[in-house]
Amino acid sequence: MFKRYTQSQVRTSGAQIAVRHGGEGPALVLLHGHPQTHVMWHLVADALAEHFSVFAIDLRGYGASSRPPADPEHVRHSKRAMAQDVVEVLRHFGHERFAVLAHDRGARVAHRLAADHPGCVQRLMLLDIAPTLAMYEGTTQDFAQAYWHWFFLTQAAPLPERLIEADPGFYIRQVMGRRHAGLSIFAPQALAAYEEALQRPGSATSLCEDYRASAGIDLSHDREDRAAGRRLPQPLRVLWGRHGTVGRCFDVLRLWRDVAEQVDGRALDCGHYLAEERPDEVLQDALEFFKETP
Repeated sequence: MFKRYTQSQVRTSGAQIAVRHGGEGPALVLLHGHPQTHVMWHLVADALAEHFSVFAIDLRGYGASSRPPADPEHVRHSKRAMAQDVVEVLRHFGHERFAVLAHDRGARVAHRLAADHPGCVQRLMLLDIAPTLAMYEGTTQDFAQAYWHWFFLTQAAPLPERLIEADPGFYIRQVMGRRHAGLSIFAPQALAAYEEALQRPGSATSLCEDYRASAGIDLSHDREDRAAGRRLPQPLRVLWGRHGTVGRCFDVLRLWRDVAEQVDGRALDCGHYLAEERPDEVLQDALEFFKETP
């Protein structure tokens, strides 16, 4: 995995961020989802490094990045704080402008990143999400049952933390294995990396704080954008799984067109984990979409 890459740790204003970086060309940031790490990109990372300077980042609270302590308003795990980490990591390596390819939770960070730092983000490609505010406002019984962890993880501490810490591996396998493709799509090394990361001290707290932020302060930021009429100016491509919950429960393109100026996208014949279920198609779309990045 990541044969073309070097591992680094970068201190930002709010966290210690782990990043694998490699390749040459325009800067491209990869952001992972829950409950994974940057390792989820292992099937496309080396090919991307043939065309771009790639930065595969562990979000704060995940992987080998630091776990900030909880705070009452969940500010330290807000998507705004995570987005600021990305900007500071890329500046550390000399890049003021970059493109973003992101999945799941990372795609929510990418949304905030593009909104807060439009001069930095040139274009972005998001995998299997609709805008967070739209998903909460459009929650149905079908969605709530499928995305049960959205509501479990936001419960007051320490209930979800203690249940996760009792068996982190079980939590990983339940969240990931109950989706369309089961666990068979994940490389053993990748699954082991996800489980090892969740066993690190403070991981369960950060996991929950990430989701508490999404159900609180992140929604406030999204509502502020909506009230001000702010829309993402960057070209945006959205891919989602035809057999996943997001595509079944939401009109993905319409919802993104409500918040962004330039949107295209399509469904792939898979579930939630596009980069591990359909890596060739994700790579093809990424190369086509990001080749216009100056």
